[in-house]
Amino acid sequence: MEKILLMNKDIIKENRIDSINYSLADFMDVENHDIMARARLFKEYSNDLFERKHAQYRRVSINGSGPLMKVKDDYTGEIKEMIYLASNDYLNLTKHPRVIDAGKAALEKYGSGAGSAPLLGGTFDLHIELEQKVAKFKACESAIIYTSGFGSNCGTLLSMLGKSDIAIIDMLAHASLIDGCKNTNTKVFKHNDMDSLEQALSKVKDKYRTKLIVVDGVYSMDGDIAKLDKIVELAKAYGAYVMVDEAHATGVIGKTGRGTCQHFNIEGKVDIVAGTFSKTLGSVGGFIAASEELIELLHFYSRTYMFSTGMTPQAAGSSIAAMEVVEDEPQLREQLWNNIHYFKKNLIDLGFNLGDAETSIFPIIIGDDLKVKDMCRRLHEMNIYVNPVIYPAVRKKASRIRMSIMSAHTKEHLDTALNALEQVGREYNII
Repeated sequence: MEKILLMNKDIIKENRIDSINYSLADFMDVENHDIMARARLFKEYSNDLFERKHAQYRRVSINGSGPLMKVKDDYTGEIKEMIYLASNDYLNLTKHPRVIDAGKAALEKYGSGAGSAPLLGGTFDLHIELEQKVAKFKACESAIIYTSGFGSNCGTLLSMLGKSDIAIIDMLAHASLIDGCKNTNTKVFKHNDMDSLEQALSKVKDKYRTKLIVVDGVYSMDGDIAKLDKIVELAKAYGAYVMVDEAHATGVIGKTGRGTCQHFNIEGKVDIVAGTFSKTLGSVGGFIAASEELIELLHFYSRTYMFSTGMTPQAAGSSIAAMEVVEDEPQLREQLWNNIHYFKKNLIDLGFNLGDAETSIFPIIIGDDLKVKDMCRRLHEMNIYVNPVIYPAVRKKASRIRMSIMSAHTKEHLDTALNALEQVGREYNII
């Protein structure tokens, strides 16, 4: 037998690593093992997950995003059609004809790629059109576009904040925001807790060059909305700036789908509005909208912008069309909200714990990693595609099944999913 020290855990290894006794956190660092040895240990963990049919990750779609997804089942080798409750394509714009046609037209006119970094030769008139569209859509002076949402958040924060600055960040903020704050001071406040935020602000007042409050507009694992109006008031009172990530808010909330600022009627009052084209807008890439001065600074100091080839023409063209669809076809958002209200009411009536969910993201909070894995396995077998979210992605007592709703889901799709969830919830004594 070989004794393995994972983090501060002494566990005896016999024939293999038992995935029930380990989590991803245990493989973040492995004492006395180099990276290749660490990788071998993790592969044992991954293999055990698969053998237990708990590996509901990287399932391969053969028809793209939609309310029904055809998936190659790794366990049976068959192609199965599943009700897809794991997409951020909330308005189903990935397959909207206007979005597809705009992408095709851009591809034919400009080719498959930008060919250079934006500062050197990779900026097309189409990119400028998209930036202007984003700035207007988010009620800001100017905007900059990136090839990924993660890169836009991380690169922006890394270029803005240093050792003399501080980020006051919500404890449930997205990983891209957290990583972007690694080169600066940080103070975390309790999730969506304005008393906790004010306490944090009072402790850092007059101590740092720049104070930036960093939050999500809609939180990706909980589906609740940041109290952005109150956050802006506190920022003004304590001399801080505000950055909000609109990844899961754009197209979903606000009178015309413009996001959290519009939802609270504070458009133009948030210093930095971040977002992505890869969720509701159905393409790929990220953006920052802010003052003209700050955007110009990012052009020359944001390394994820400077040292990445410009956005593909197809993505830029499709993203412009997607924002136009959000504005021109409000019925898509109306149908999404009809689905949200219907699904939420029925989940609550069944007795599931949804936390503070209030948008298109639904967490069924279970608090037991093994039950989450087992329930997701059963749902997969019943052709219901959901995501297991376990420690360390969330706290152990907050492990959950994460689902998301799209406008194209029919009542029949939702009822089928609700019936399966009820059956599995009763099997595992969750309801």
